Amino acid sequence: MSKFLYALGKKAYDKPWTFILIWVVVLGIVGTVLGINGVHISSEMKIEGTNAQQVLDKLKVELPQASGGRGSAVFTVPKGERLDTPERLNAITKAVNEVYNLEYVINTAKLMEEAAKAAAASAGGAPNGAAAQGAAAQGAAGQGAQAQAAQQQLPYGPLMINGVPVPGVIISADASVALFQFQFTVQESSVPAKIKEAAVEAVTKAQEGTGMKALPSESLNKLSTTNPAEVIGLVVAAVVLLTTLGSIVAAGLPLMVSLIGVGVGVGGAFAISKFFHLTSVTPVLALMIGLAVGIDYSLFIVNRQRRLILDQGLSSREAASRAVGTSGSAVLFAGLTVIIALCGMLVMGIKFLSAMALVAAATVLICVLLSLTLLPALLGLVRERICTAKERAHAAENTRHNVASKWAKSVIRYRWLLIVAIIAILGGAAIPFTQMDLGFPSGATANLDSTSRQSYDATSTAFGEGFNGPLVVVAELADPSGKVTPALIGGIVQELQKNKDVSLVTPMGVNQSGNMAIMSIIPKSGPGEEDTKSLVKELRSPDSDIAQKYKVVLGVTGMTAMNIDMSAKLSEVFPIYVGIIVILSCIILLLVFRSILVPVKATAGFVLSILATFGITTAVFQWGWLHSLFGFDTGGPLLSFMPIMVTGILYGLAMDYQVFLVSSMRESYIHGYHGREAVVHGYEQASRVVVAAAVIMVFVFGGFILAHDIMIKQIGFALTIGILIDAFIIRMTLVPALMALFGDKAWWIPRWLDRLLPNLDVEGDKLMAELKAQDARGEQR
Repeated sequence: MSKFLYALGKKAYDKPWTFILIWVVVLGIVGTVLGINGVHISSEMKIEGTNAQQVLDKLKVELPQASGGRGSAVFTVPKGERLDTPERLNAITKAVNEVYNLEYVINTAKLMEEAAKAAAASAGGAPNGAAAQGAAAQGAAGQGAQAQAAQQQLPYGPLMINGVPVPGVIISADASVALFQFQFTVQESSVPAKIKEAAVEAVTKAQEGTGMKALPSESLNKLSTTNPAEVIGLVVAAVVLLTTLGSIVAAGLPLMVSLIGVGVGVGGAFAISKFFHLTSVTPVLALMIGLAVGIDYSLFIVNRQRRLILDQGLSSREAASRAVGTSGSAVLFAGLTVIIALCGMLVMGIKFLSAMALVAAATVLICVLLSLTLLPALLGLVRERICTAKERAHAAENTRHNVASKWAKSVIRYRWLLIVAIIAILGGAAIPFTQMDLGFPSGATANLDSTSRQSYDATSTAFGEGFNGPLVVVAELADPSGKVTPALIGGIVQELQKNKDVSLVTPMGVNQSGNMAIMSIIPKSGPGEEDTKSLVKELRSPDSDIAQKYKVVLGVTGMTAMNIDMSAKLSEVFPIYVGIIVILSCIILLLVFRSILVPVKATAGFVLSILATFGITTAVFQWGWLHSLFGFDTGGPLLSFMPIMVTGILYGLAMDYQVFLVSSMRESYIHGYHGREAVVHGYEQASRVVVAAAVIMVFVFGGFILAHDIMIKQIGFALTIGILIDAFIIRMTLVPALMALFGDKAWWIPRWLDRLLPNLDVEGDKLMAELKAQDARGEQR
């Protein structure tokens, strides 16, 4: 492999414009396809096969009016004032009408009117016909809550104007808070951003000149926002690259390659998004990992070329070719390791995760190809300017890295102490991981000054936390040929209302076939609370009293139920994914290093670092430790797909650092160094560039902590802490300590296994032998 890459690097160096033109054409094709197809992106993330999704899919067929998501807004006034003044009532009514006239919003008032006409026309006809269909269409739980509040002694009631209720609006007993709930024709995550923006605008206009405060719910505030984190990270990356590589020309190449890689990878995903489901999170993952590996891989190759020039006096052409042949081999296998790990997500069968994995893996592959082809072509344009005259003049003084040498020797001297201390500290940091709660951040965890949090708190105070996360319950007759009767619906509603965790039950209608009743349930607890999860589980039980007594099968859906199911499923598959990572890691590293011990300790180190990462992340974002330092007010669940996403990225970067650091030690071992001497020499050669790569990634990912969105903040924090732990504690400290502990035995492998394994020659030993032979024969290259 190293000989092939050496030849490829030399060809690209000698004919730079050919390779540059190829990538320009690729970029042009991506841009053209993107211009033709446009960008098709959705925030919808669903997991097929979950109870909530199955019920929702059935509702879309049987009763589409009840299958959409919900939006809401809260109107409040200063303490001691009331909402039911003529001016404020007119403003609220105007806002409600504007929202109902939006596309994707069900106009409850019109449907109620149509239902009444249909009921009158079908008097004496089938009990579950058009009248039932119209009743189902009243949809929004707020409308049902109005009717229910009128019948029960509740601390709220319908908002009335001239004796007529305002559709979908309830008001507290002291008239200080009003809640407007409405229903979309599709799930919240599928509602276009422009519709949500229009709804927010319609609601907030009610504030003008009325003294009211209009607070859109968290579901309406999930609008896409720009984040300067990438720019901050790239600026820091440029500074670190300049410090590490010593010249603006050398520092600019890794940045250029990474940006082109992200452009082709992410741009390509957008270009073909018309043909597959692309979630809004997918490009973020590809962007993060594309920037990471694009900079890392190019940095490793450019650094190796410069060392060959400065340490061995090679020409830029020969040094570039050798760098691609040696470090390029490590880049290739590091990249393949990341790609295989990402593709491991495919075995879980979760579509949106599979799309994320494929787009990220394709971006990594593109970055690898760019590093092996475009980078040497750019080096062919730069030529000898890759090193300044000053650097060449002082090359002899910089052949050893004193700081790296001193650190490596200190680690070796105190290896036992460091090994025990690292395992103890990281093991302690991992303890909170055992209590990690996965879910989706809601208005309850938003910052106190945000409209989402204020809306959530106002709703909870006036009406109860459950109004922030209603459930949709479907009661389907066990006998498909049977018919739902008013008595049956009334009985089920009464039984549900007796449940200690239920605040309000509202019939929503019956399907056209008449064998399925739909109800809205307002829990007493909030969307992310354990009591709500227990209620959902209890309702779904086929052995429940309601199911047995009324011979029905109960299904639960709605955004709250879907989030509960998704979090449970992702929690279930996360250990499986980690297991896949562990097995793949051992196999790939066995092939690369031809050692039994190295893959085991590398994989064990990664597992230790990832557990500590999630432990610290849990303590900060779930328990709320140091919350003010990181810019949020309230702890809450960790984003349910964050562990899998973060594990994939961190694994890729950890294996990058492992391959480059340990392959340098193995190269030293192959070239005559033994025991601790090989560890120190290899550490000297690779540590500086690994540290630079890790520092860049810390700032690239750390910039995301500055985001206002708690989900982005969590991902950025986990990646930042993960890189700090894995790069500086595991790879730069624990690895050399363990390598020194085992000495040359670290490279032991059974002879029978050594014969079976292909020789990948990652260190380029065969290449170096052939080059020496050519030199001896006086051949020109």
